[in-house]
Amino acid sequence: MTEAQFQAQIIQLARMNGWRVFHPMKMQARDGTWRTALSGDRGWPDLVLAHQTRGLIVAELKADKGRLTMDQHQWLIALAPWAEIHVWYPNDLDSIAARLSTAPEKN
Repeated sequence: MTEAQFQAQIIQLARMNGWRVFHPMKMQARDGTWRTALSGDRGWPDLVLAHQTRGLIVAELKADKGRLTMDQHQWLIALAPWAEIHVWYPNDLDSIAARLSTAPEKN
């Protein structure tokens, strides 16, 4: 499964469960390369999911053997005080579906 296919499945699950979804989209530049338009620091997470009663989730998505970059890691650390942070892989799909359908557990 590609990261794009994985992401599409998560977005579908999130919307089915009432989450608001933000994903920064890549666009093709004039030179033919694909880039994510940004101003600021690189490495913003793939998805930000918000639900009125189920919380705020920030997720970086990876294909089976994908690894976090240092920039991605730094964003997740910076966002951790305010959001539930995840690095999700395709084999996590069952637990992702379960999380998106329920409120987070209280510690």
